[in-house]
Amino acid sequence: MKAAVLHKPQAVASGPLHIEDIPVPDIKPGHVLLEVRACGVCRTDLHIVEGELQPKLPAVIPGHQIVGTVAANGTGSDFATGTRVGVSWLGGTDGTCEYCRRQLENLCDNPTFTGYSINGGYAEYSLVRSDFVFPLPGALDDLHAAPLLCAGIIGYRSLRVAGVEHGDRVGLFGFGASAHLAISLLHAWGCNVYVSTRGESHRHLAAELGAKWVGSENEKPPVQLDRAITFAPSGAVVVSALASIRKGGVVAINAIHLDRIPEFDYDTLLWGERQLRSVANMTRTDAREFLQTASDIGLRPKVKAVGLADINDALRELKADKVDGAIAILPR
Repeated sequence: MKAAVLHKPQAVASGPLHIEDIPVPDIKPGHVLLEVRACGVCRTDLHIVEGELQPKLPAVIPGHQIVGTVAANGTGSDFATGTRVGVSWLGGTDGTCEYCRRQLENLCDNPTFTGYSINGGYAEYSLVRSDFVFPLPGALDDLHAAPLLCAGIIGYRSLRVAGVEHGDRVGLFGFGASAHLAISLLHAWGCNVYVSTRGESHRHLAAELGAKWVGSENEKPPVQLDRAITFAPSGAVVVSALASIRKGGVVAINAIHLDRIPEFDYDTLLWGERQLRSVANMTRTDAREFLQTASDIGLRPKVKAVGLADINDALRELKADKVDGAIAILPR
């Protein structure tokens, strides 16, 4: 099979992913072999490729927003051949640690991450744990389902971590793949959405998608927010979000990697029972709830489709913030 393989993390400008012919993975117990139909390109992939997340394997196939059909079952798996399923970032947990026992599997001490600690979906086939795949509603086609499987699910979890309630004033700081999906959920929940982002094209997209107010990264929303979610991997953006929320409000940080948060004044930005919370991974419950909700509300992300051979270019576009919406790889 053909796959995009990372042997050594380096800047995406150098084209670090190599298209190679490698064996199709052997099936093993508790797993399914998927024929990959689409795989979304996520900013986390960029952190992996450039080494901001320390390597887990000598070489890895990235990609963790996989839409595929079941080609083979291992012992203990009974999916019908041809079943269309999705795979996300959390590829497995130990099921025995304190956090798993507390129903907090997103915080598992010994997790498996798709496209990071195991091979992912930038390939024609992918081997994944059968208990961490999700049958996809028929209303979600391959291309438009792919970005939902991480950007969508983690955006949904971020809204939940922030405690968003019907009718809230919600700020989205940064407007990439995850935020442009979250805004549709917020509209479905009757919320007013305020978007602060540096890219002009991202601001245009936010306006097109119905944001009540759109400003640059240096502009403050015109009202105090009830909740805010930061999507940009910038500590300065976190401070901007804190400065925009009311007393008792919540800022949720949707980022697996973040640069240093600048020093800020406690009395004016955090006092008053404001809360600052991080968002870590996702749970299978998050995935099931979000995918059904996405189907119910007809969520259809803006997606650019590219071939496997163009993966390095896609990552360069992502790093340069030239992507409005999301990118998905079609490996065939």
